[in-house]
Amino acid sequence: MDGNSLAALRAEIRDIYKSDARPWVVGYSGGKDSTTALQLIWTALADLPPEERRKPVYVISSDTLVETPVVSRYIDVSLERIGAASLEQGMPFEPHKVMPDVDRSFWVNLLGRGYPAPSRRFRWCTERLKIEPANEFIKSRVAEFGEVVMVLGVRSQESATRAQVMSLHKIEGSRLSRHSSLLNAFVYAPIADFSTDEVWTYLLQEQSPWGNDNRDLVAMYRNAASGECPLVVDDTTPSCGNSRFGCWVCTVVERDRAMEAMIDSGEEWMTPLLEFRDDLAKTQVPDDKLKFREHRRRSGTVSFIGDTARPMPGPYTMTHCRKMLKQLLITQKDIKASAPEGENTTLITEPELHEIRRLWRSERGDWEDSVPRIVREVLGKDLNWVSDDAVAFTADDGELLDSVCAENGVPTELVVRLLDIERASHGLKRRHGVHTGIEGAFRREWRDIDEIVAERIAKLGDSGQDVDADELDDAEDAEGVTQ
Repeated sequence: MDGNSLAALRAEIRDIYKSDARPWVVGYSGGKDSTTALQLIWTALADLPPEERRKPVYVISSDTLVETPVVSRYIDVSLERIGAASLEQGMPFEPHKVMPDVDRSFWVNLLGRGYPAPSRRFRWCTERLKIEPANEFIKSRVAEFGEVVMVLGVRSQESATRAQVMSLHKIEGSRLSRHSSLLNAFVYAPIADFSTDEVWTYLLQEQSPWGNDNRDLVAMYRNAASGECPLVVDDTTPSCGNSRFGCWVCTVVERDRAMEAMIDSGEEWMTPLLEFRDDLAKTQVPDDKLKFREHRRRSGTVSFIGDTARPMPGPYTMTHCRKMLKQLLITQKDIKASAPEGENTTLITEPELHEIRRLWRSERGDWEDSVPRIVREVLGKDLNWVSDDAVAFTADDGELLDSVCAENGVPTELVVRLLDIERASHGLKRRHGVHTGIEGAFRREWRDIDEIVAERIAKLGDSGQDVDADELDDAEDAEGVTQ
């Protein structure tokens, strides 16, 4: 990409920007591609007279709340600089950080509801943590302006799938494409034809207009790749930039090589994060899933894998959720003590802790009120917990109920569910939902797993089949876990 090509691209950016009144929304992740796209747009619009750059350009960055701390800090600093430089230079850029609602956050779903750690076949996190928050922002701008143009740092060379998707939604005779799912949203990809080498060459030759040092970005990629970005001299030389930054807790990949490389490059304080992530990944080993997870689905039913007597794993057990929450807080405490000044060391927020407590108390029968106790044990403090009403049950009530149910041969969990249904409707004038809730409780499977499996084996007889590791790994029932 020579100087003439860049000049032509900047001219194209200016022409598209001036062609209509639709605001632009630039997706900015802090990575090399989105940085290149934003920097090109900035320098292109800077050549317009002030009266021609009135149309807003929103710069949005998704904060999943579980970003790798080093990357999170880099993005936060960058957004601050973008906002300050835009005001100082009279540019139309407005930075915004979008985040998932507390109810949709990673920890509320993993710990609160017991969703299993994401995997390649069950990646429930992407939609909730990244796509939904960004789409909500875009929809709000569509509602305000009628239409918007999304500017993305996507490139055809990233993958054949990416190239196919970009081509599929292309508008004939236009540089814009239709958004694949959002009405009245269009996509402009200014660096679609850039190679990885051209991206790095551009970043190292062009200064950041908002005051970043692009060499810091190169260093982040170099550290994550556990090696230097080589000088590209021919087509056989591997280029820098194949590393992927993402959530520190990601279990979609077998190993988090980027975080391992960062630790090897001097960020030893992140070691507890990697250890927690690796422990979480162990819960996804097919043969071990039922050690950590319920044999019932969230709906209360039991499903089996194919024609076998192997139960389909459901959500994490309450015992394991308590264990993970405690370890997460210990990890947070450890990195707060060792992280360099300025690093973001908050792993789970107070609103998330409050929501997890609410879910455990209202949906999972946590009469002992575990969250405040765990927080107190690990952090040595109490949060501003919401006091329960007079009909709340306690750990002592739970012990008494256990003994009574054992004497009468009734599943304790069933009685807990029935009492929680009654408690939730206490004081309401209209109680029409109580009977529905009670009927639903009795439709759930409350028997012991051994009894259920024995019945299944007897039913299958000689027709039962064995299940291999690949089938176990494939048998992730998203609906059963999340609904």
